[in-house]
Amino acid sequence: MRIARFVVDADPMYGVVEGEPGREEVTVIKGDPFFNGVERTSIRHKLEDVRLLAPIIPRSKVVGIGRNFVEHAHELGNEVPKKPFMFLKPNTSVVGPNDPVVLPEFSDEVSYEAELCVVIGRICKDVPEERVDEVIFGYTCGNDLTARDVQKTDQQWARAKGFDTSAPLGPWIETELDPDALSIKGWLNGELRQNGNTNQMIWGVRELVSAVSKAFTLLPGDVIMTGTPAGVDLVKAGDRYEIEVEGIGRLSNPIVRR
Repeated sequence: MRIARFVVDADPMYGVVEGEPGREEVTVIKGDPFFNGVERTSIRHKLEDVRLLAPIIPRSKVVGIGRNFVEHAHELGNEVPKKPFMFLKPNTSVVGPNDPVVLPEFSDEVSYEAELCVVIGRICKDVPEERVDEVIFGYTCGNDLTARDVQKTDQQWARAKGFDTSAPLGPWIETELDPDALSIKGWLNGELRQNGNTNQMIWGVRELVSAVSKAFTLLPGDVIMTGTPAGVDLVKAGDRYEIEVEGIGRLSNPIVRR
């Protein structure tokens, strides 16, 4: 089931996206599916007539996982961590499909990172791996944009990873997906730059969710970005980066400087 967040006229709402590619419709959901479940209404819109938003604005946090693909760690000259390497991005970093990524004035070296993202569905803490599926609401695509020059100079990664618009998510949440062997691709201005698979992860989704839940209490709507395959490079104003995760869809964002 594909759960989208969108606007038609003014107020954001949730809906279920159904139909063949190019002929999709969105059926409006009553209330918030994270707390009320998925209760369809009789209101429908053509997908082309709505504006998709980030499928979730996390109520508390986005948790990033660094260096979870061996080749990506090595391409940046880093060692592979012995345990999941975690960092936080604020919810103000989140934007949706086709929203502009605004390059921060304090950085001249911002790069893209195509990622599978896990969306948490219930409050949880210290989740054993065998029960992780019980706390996952679904999956979406994400771009963990990073100010590389700032990452090198700051003592920690808050500015480098957490600047406004640094976490595009979308196009929707897929609730029925096996995350163990999904292709992850990324295109810079139409040129394929990243081409990996979740089966190349050092730590898989269930290991990551369990580990993150031991560090933080997870709340409904929290997002875990699971790491990026090799092929990372810089973006500049005027570029567009597109991400596709198998079984979910495609997320595309223009890059601007203001």
